[in-house]
Amino acid sequence: MRIFTTALIFAMSFGSTAMAKPPLRDVAEIDNGLMAVAIADAIRKSCDNINARLIRAYSELNRLKGLAGQLGYTEDEVEAYVTSKAEKARMKDKAEQFLQANGVRSDDIPALCRFGQEQIQAESKIGQLLR
Repeated sequence: MRIFTTALIFAMSFGSTAMAKPPLRDVAEIDNGLMAVAIADAIRKSCDNINARLIRAYSELNRLKGLAGQLGYTEDEVEAYVTSKAEKARMKDKAEQFLQANGVRSDDIPALCRFGQEQIQAESKIGQLLR
C-alpha cells in the first residue's frame, strides 16, 4: 500500500508539472524561429535587391504555430504572444542583439544587406526566407 501511495503522489506531482507550460518566449524553437522571420522581414524591407520567400515564411509561421499547439498552447495564447507590444519590443531587442553579435548594426543598411546576402548563401534559417 505504501508503494502505491508513493507512486500515486509521484504521478500526481509529475502530472501537474507536465501541465504547467512555460511562457512561449521561453520555448527556444518558437522564439528563435520568430526572430529569424522578423530579421528576414527587416532585411527584405531594407534591401532593394533582396526579396522575401513569402510562401516559405508563411509556412514557417504555420509550423511554429502548429508546434505551439502540439506543446499545448491555445490559439489565444499564441495570438497574445505575437501581438503583445511588450513581446514585440523584446523581440526587436533580441534581433538587434543577434545582428550586433554578427557584426551588423540594424541601422547600417549596406551592412544589413550584405548580412542578408551572406545568410542566403549560407542557407541559414534567415537566408531560407529570402531570395
